[in-house]
Amino acid sequence: MLVLSRKVGERVLVGDKVVVTVVRIGPNAVRLGIEAPRDMNIVREELCDPNGIVIEGVSHAELCTAE
Repeated sequence: MLVLSRKVGERVLVGDKVVVTVVRIGPNAVRLGIEAPRDMNIVREELCDPNGIVIEGVSHAELCTAE
């Protein structure tokens, strides 16, 4: 696992199509912005089962909501 230290506004490039930006750092959480192609699924781990499959009943809005 690659572990990086970043400050607000700094970015990490993943390949040539994905950019992860540190948007905000709070006392209990870090908010990340992810720029990626629309055809690439980006899902929070807690919305997947142990095999990495999106849990049934999770709406498209839950997968795509930025807030």
